[in-house]
Amino acid sequence: MHAVEITRPGGPEVLVPVERPTPEAGAGEVLIKVTAAGINRPDVFQRKGNYAPPRGASDLPGLEVAGEIVGGDVAGSGFAVGDKVCALVAGGGYAEYCVAPVAQCLPIPKGLSDIEAAGLPETYFTVWSNVFDRGRLSEGEALLVHGGASGIGTTAIQLARAMGHKVYATVGSDDRARAVEALGADKGINYKTQDFVKEVLDATGGRGVDVILDMVAGDYIARDMQCLADDGRIVIIAQLGGSHANVDTAQVMRRRLTITGSTLRPRPVAFKGAIARALREQAWPLLEKGAIKPIVHATFPLAEASKAHAMMEGGENIGKIILTM
Repeated sequence: MHAVEITRPGGPEVLVPVERPTPEAGAGEVLIKVTAAGINRPDVFQRKGNYAPPRGASDLPGLEVAGEIVGGDVAGSGFAVGDKVCALVAGGGYAEYCVAPVAQCLPIPKGLSDIEAAGLPETYFTVWSNVFDRGRLSEGEALLVHGGASGIGTTAIQLARAMGHKVYATVGSDDRARAVEALGADKGINYKTQDFVKEVLDATGGRGVDVILDMVAGDYIARDMQCLADDGRIVIIAQLGGSHANVDTAQVMRRRLTITGSTLRPRPVAFKGAIARALREQAWPLLEKGAIKPIVHATFPLAEASKAHAMMEGGENIGKIILTM
């Protein structure tokens, strides 16, 4: 099969088309003939040598795919050979064929193309797990999303808005601020020209938000705490601003704040399977009736994965970048 591998740690140019043996599905796994695969920030980290695949996972990058089940163990899963699915994987997505745990597969929502569906798993699994499970965003509460124009950001904004929450988002330009507002954010904040703490507090009448989805960490954490309402929660999912932060622990105690975080890739199949079931029950109906939608910024042929990575690192995208086979 055709695939793209990381030849050595480095820039986008280290992504090189190769021929690899077609993988074989094991117990509880299916083989998917891939038609499209999503690009995600962890792929960039892996390419740079900073995010090794979990033990037993493919060394090929790629955490989400869409395509057709062509073999494997479908017994008792509700799926059959020939079904069109999208799937979350721990690696191997940049290839014509990919093995996925059947528990991490979801049907392609009615009305969506394979390209659109390929941008769902990593973002929807991540947002659901961190905003609604770990962050416990509840009725009447408000959400702040950093990186609002990213695949994760556009997903979090739409899901939270569709479920009745106020949503605020930080982005890197005025155009992006208007774009996230068009997706449902109550306010898009240009962090380059505006103080997001002041903007959030002004927009909420000084109360603050209940949950913050943070992809930056570093010195954002102290500022996040100023944006939180009492009993608020910060959920960290990336460290683009660094791994160290100064935290006023007296404020944490006095205002009963929570700082937490998670990584999804190394979690067991059973954990991810539970997220898949929750998404199928609560998010997939919203997708199928058009209340929310995947935002695809650009597509590239598989062999041009390096160009896709360059676009992501250039910060050009609003929504997802997808590879096509």
